[in-house]
Amino acid sequence: MKQIILASTSPRRKELMEKLNLKFTAVSSDYEEDMTLKLKPLQLAKTLSTGKALAVVKKYPNHIIIAADTFVALNDKLLGKPHTKETAKKMLKQISGKAVSVISGLTVIDTSSGRKISQAVETKVYIKKLSDQEISGYIKTGEPLDKAGAFGIQELGAVIIKKIDGDFFNVVGLPLFVLSETLKKFGIKILN
Repeated sequence: MKQIILASTSPRRKELMEKLNLKFTAVSSDYEEDMTLKLKPLQLAKTLSTGKALAVVKKYPNHIIIAADTFVALNDKLLGKPHTKETAKKMLKQISGKAVSVISGLTVIDTSSGRKISQAVETKVYIKKLSDQEISGYIKTGEPLDKAGAFGIQELGAVIIKKIDGDFFNVVGLPLFVLSETLKKFGIKILN
């Protein structure tokens, strides 16, 4: 079987890849994301994940490259990582009581054949109506500052999420169902 390269050093993505029981090597992609490209969110996600994958292709001939890019959108407006408490507060007020889309671009490339499959996966996340006190309490934890959309489903942010419609693992950062189905097309089966 060809060696698998995960074009990401994200601890969450590495942890999710490990769930598939595949041997892989995680490497950094030096691709510079441009979130200002004038594309619809689903197309932007595919473009960014393709860019990440292509940035490592030349270094790994005869490998399978997997790359992903995940972000949050509210009515086609992209919500990145807030980084500051003030921005996190604005963002949480903005998404309070609403449904947001968590979108991942996923690209898989076989570097020996040049075959590439790139797709976008969308999961709807329904945020509860948040009081000012809940927003302040959540921001005090520091968790929202480095999370796209100012929440993390796999951590304390789970308590502000009423429900999701779609792939839970997509919200964490890597849509495992779509990835496993895509890998089958490259001859890699998760469940033999």
